[in-house]
Amino acid sequence: MAEPNALPRTILSAIERYRQQCSDPMAAFFYDLPALAAHARAMKAALPLGVELYYAIKANSEPAIIDTLAPIVDGLELSSGGEIERACRSATPRPWVLSGPGKLDADMRSAIERGVEAFHVESLGEIARLQSIAAAVGRTQPVLLRINPWLPESFSSRLRMAGTATPFGIDEAQLPQAVSAVDNAPNLTLCGFHVHAMSHQTSEQRHQQLLAFYLERWPSWRALARYPEQLTQLNVGGGIGVNYRQPSHQFDWAGLCHALGQQLDTLSEQPRVRFEIGRYLSAFCGYYVMEVLDAKVSHGEGFLVCRGGTHQFRLPVAQGHDHPVIHLPRDPEQSSNGEQRAWTVVGQLCTPKDVLSRHQELRGVRVGDLLVLPLAGAYGYNISHADFLCHPRPSQHFVTDTAEALHSRPGLRRVLAEGYSG
Repeated sequence: MAEPNALPRTILSAIERYRQQCSDPMAAFFYDLPALAAHARAMKAALPLGVELYYAIKANSEPAIIDTLAPIVDGLELSSGGEIERACRSATPRPWVLSGPGKLDADMRSAIERGVEAFHVESLGEIARLQSIAAAVGRTQPVLLRINPWLPESFSSRLRMAGTATPFGIDEAQLPQAVSAVDNAPNLTLCGFHVHAMSHQTSEQRHQQLLAFYLERWPSWRALARYPEQLTQLNVGGGIGVNYRQPSHQFDWAGLCHALGQQLDTLSEQPRVRFEIGRYLSAFCGYYVMEVLDAKVSHGEGFLVCRGGTHQFRLPVAQGHDHPVIHLPRDPEQSSNGEQRAWTVVGQLCTPKDVLSRHQELRGVRVGDLLVLPLAGAYGYNISHADFLCHPRPSQHFVTDTAEALHSRPGLRRVLAEGYSG
């Protein structure tokens, strides 16, 4: 269990302010925007010279998150028409790319008309469709081919996006055909390659080896093109994991960047490397807060039934981990004198799968206390099945240094304080 003093003072204050407004037990998200900005600046500063950092907004596409990161990162990675709409409303316009399988013709046309920097093309069929759309719009469109390469078994991770049979990218055996198709498309220009093979990487050394493999393959991939000198970009995707089981032991981003810089220095013709990071950028700024509704023992196991659940914060059940928990008692003195025991934290859903954390050692938990789940800034609410059982959607609070803004009605943006007005 994490300690309450692990929570920033501004987050604690925002939780208390909101709780005083609530007539019902609370379930809400809180985001520390200054901490998010500081983390992004530190990540950007660690990059080798010339290496770029894009934010993959699928991790958290809330406007306040995008507006906080946009002035810091080099650009945005988008994967749908809805994400295009959100990114193009950002207070700080940034370059952006469109990725992902199953792109709609309407989305590709809209992307071209709105000035997309490049497409990450996923298949031979998509090359043909994009050429037709670009010709109809009268534009010449830069593209990167997404490669599903052969990978050594040692590069496997909890979530493999490439190196095996997946719907993502172009099989490396088909790459010569794909390169030729783009070279022969009058309205497309090949500018590089995109490879995103592994997600949930928690080892800097293993990810360093993966990037070294990409750089080793770069010259042979580039040589397939009719004009290899025009190919300058190597997009290495994201995949940097967050350690939810041991929050104090996180990925060594600075170490990875240092090793990448050394690798690039050995190359005579360096590609322009770009990261597209989602989870590792946004996870650390978020907190999901649940109020305890009931405490019970069933067949010898203690359960804390809380407001909310996996329909609002799907990450733990989606990844199969027990999320860290911080206990905020209503009466700290009474809690400190209470019984300590293991509790399983669950939500309100009518399914035994609605579990956020198992066997958390907590002392003196009572109905009305709050449980805070940190590391909730990425792939939490935005991937959740929010309408299951028709429970109300959680409010989302975006905390600044001086004030707080929140979405009290999902789908509508209503600023309740002067600290954020994006």
